[in-house]
Amino acid sequence: MATGTRMSARALLSMTGDLGAEAVAYTELAGRIRTLISDGRIPVDTRLPSERELASLARRSRTTIVATYQALRDSGHLVSRQGSGSRATLPHLADVSKRPPRAVNFAGSIPPPVDGLRELIAETTADLPDITTFPGFDLVGHDALRHALAERYTQRGLPTSRDQIIVTTGGQHAIALTAHTLVSRGDVALVESPTYPHAYEALQRAGARLVASPVTTDGWDVEHLLATIRQTRPVVAYLIPDFHNPTGASMAPEDRARLAHTARAAGTTLVIDEATVDLNIDRPWDDGPFARHSARDAWSDGSGVITLGSLSKSIWSGLRIGWIRADEAVVRRLVQARPAGDLGTPPIEQLIGERVIRRFDELVLGRQRLLHQHRAVLSEALTRRLPQWATPWPDGGLSMWVRLDRPGSSALTSICRARGLSLIAGPKFSIDGSLERHLRIPFTSPVEELDAGVALLAEAWNQLSTGTLAPAIGREAASVIQEVPSAGIAPQRLSRATSR
Repeated sequence: MATGTRMSARALLSMTGDLGAEAVAYTELAGRIRTLISDGRIPVDTRLPSERELASLARRSRTTIVATYQALRDSGHLVSRQGSGSRATLPHLADVSKRPPRAVNFAGSIPPPVDGLRELIAETTADLPDITTFPGFDLVGHDALRHALAERYTQRGLPTSRDQIIVTTGGQHAIALTAHTLVSRGDVALVESPTYPHAYEALQRAGARLVASPVTTDGWDVEHLLATIRQTRPVVAYLIPDFHNPTGASMAPEDRARLAHTARAAGTTLVIDEATVDLNIDRPWDDGPFARHSARDAWSDGSGVITLGSLSKSIWSGLRIGWIRADEAVVRRLVQARPAGDLGTPPIEQLIGERVIRRFDELVLGRQRLLHQHRAVLSEALTRRLPQWATPWPDGGLSMWVRLDRPGSSALTSICRARGLSLIAGPKFSIDGSLERHLRIPFTSPVEELDAGVALLAEAWNQLSTGTLAPAIGREAASVIQEVPSAGIAPQRLSRATSR
């Protein structure tokens, strides 16, 4: 959508998804629109539909939509002028200084660097060869790093040569490059729901039409997944089978084999994201790389399985090393497409990356110990402070996919932001604006911040439940609720959360 254009009520509602009961609808809707503006899915200066038009199509009271728009104006995400309507905007940069000085980050799953990394970096730089002998532009990656990665795949049961590896600038670059190379405008691409948001955004940017198949903390609806592949025949299917982000689930080995066979028959390339594959806490089994299940039957034209890897989650997010493992024909296509996005991964980081890979098993043990401890801390805090929520116990990964006792993820996210706690609402992880009953909570923050963050969550959820929302949504929005009664709803109960 071009900047400055008008968005219809139908288009807006297609992005926000279903809302809860009237009593909480305005907080949910305001939270979702804030997320869409912040993400850029509603560009700045886009004119939103009129309150009357939106209320009519959404089948909500005019009061609800008035309160929604007022809450957006209060938070700096909407500017309304007589005669020109209401336009999307972003809070002024000067307002950043007004945010609470204490901030807890539950938005990103960002663990600290693993123990031993600093020493390894110092060791690498002290023994650094003349770095200028390396090519400044390198579309494939250093031979030594590619060889180390290929050896690791081979040791894990998937014979691999360095010619099947291309080094990227982090895991997200690997996703974007794969999407740009394999997907053409109008192609169908399958994703999970929920899934890693920046992955489906990369596919959308490449022009894909997305279809989704569900996954929960209990795992995949495998029959639905296989049927969707057979019926839609997507060009690619992006999946996270090990310690899924955000649910933490792992796909059973027998289901992986069925999936590989079905995708091959449908002509679908499986794009398997293994950024979290090494974050095992106490899962009692390891099936090795997913691509083992199709290695014998990969098509000669390069179709089959593409595996994405990264050091960001397992070692350190500041070490921008990712990679793609694929058939040589696919690697050649990736190399040809890469110059449109970048011209190579920095040499120094690749030298460090090679040493990390060769000592990987030793380094990742510290990460697993940290996750084991932090998972227990977060679980105890959630159970103690928010016992009405369903708290899972993932056997790996970086976060918990918590189920709320009623819809309200977007509204909760907005309230928490005002209190210095950053969160990502459940709908962000879906392509259709659903999942208002869910929230991803990472357990990667320091232990003291985990408990402090859950305390803020409990306080905000209680506020949302009891209807005392004025501090979070602004005095103007609160006054709208009090002064403009809604048909069939007492004014004092308008902001009371649904129990559905």
